[in-house]
Amino acid sequence: MPQPSAPDELDAIAVELYALPPSEFTAARNARAAASDRPLGARIKKLPKPAVAAWAVSLLGREGQLGDALDLAGALREAQDDLDAAELSRLGGQRRALVAALSKQAVALAGERGVTVGAAARDDVEKTINAAVMDAAAAAAVMTGRLVRPLEATGFEHVDLADALGGSAPDGSAAPPPASRDDLAERRARKEAEKAAREAERAESEAERELARIEGRLTKARDRADHLHERLDELRAEVARFERDAADADAEVERIDGQREDAASVARSAGKTADRARAALEERTRR
Repeated sequence: MPQPSAPDELDAIAVELYALPPSEFTAARNARAAASDRPLGARIKKLPKPAVAAWAVSLLGREGQLGDALDLAGALREAQDDLDAAELSRLGGQRRALVAALSKQAVALAGERGVTVGAAARDDVEKTINAAVMDAAAAAAVMTGRLVRPLEATGFEHVDLADALGGSAPDGSAAPPPASRDDLAERRARKEAEKAAREAERAESEAERELARIEGRLTKARDRADHLHERLDELRAEVARFERDAADADAEVERIDGQREDAASVARSAGKTADRARAALEERTRR
């Protein structure tokens, strides 16, 4: 009796077939089944044709574009385990933006291969990527490259993966075990330490910025003080020159005033002499 084919053999064939555009899948699958031994061929023949949305998401995974989404998935699951509402809110915003961007990218990649993704299928693409972010088992299923139907996550419940893959389920498709209390305590302690470190770094940065601002103001104040002192020295030198010039002017005034007094005395004497001469002339005239 022939031995059944190993799952790895079927999965490898399935990965090749699911890499083809959906319109080419059925013919390629049937040809591969016909060319294989009977047990393997029968299993290949049962591989379902992928929905366009599932194929587009698998294409995104094969192109290596899901790494950021899966990194974010781990952070979301940690925040959920830790009941960290603030972190969940922050990561939720990142998740929505990343899922929307990756959905557009998946549609664009499909278009480059001649596959049109309609409006309904685009919604399914976005739901499937979101499911991969929200659920570790869904992420493992997507990364096999053998997804045949869209996935959808509801909150943080495990995503339904029944009949979602062509071939065997990946090892990571099982629900992850709940984190132990020790693990949760360690994660919470690490998050608290990370938060404290971030706050300390922010405080350090703010203190350095404030110091830089004050040092800038100090430099300007010193420059202004230096300028004013230089100007004051110039004004003092100018005042000293004015004082010397004023002293010289006072001396000149005193000298000229003395000359005026001498001239006034001569003028008074001359006036008296003139008065006597006029009086003598009048006296002589009367005779």
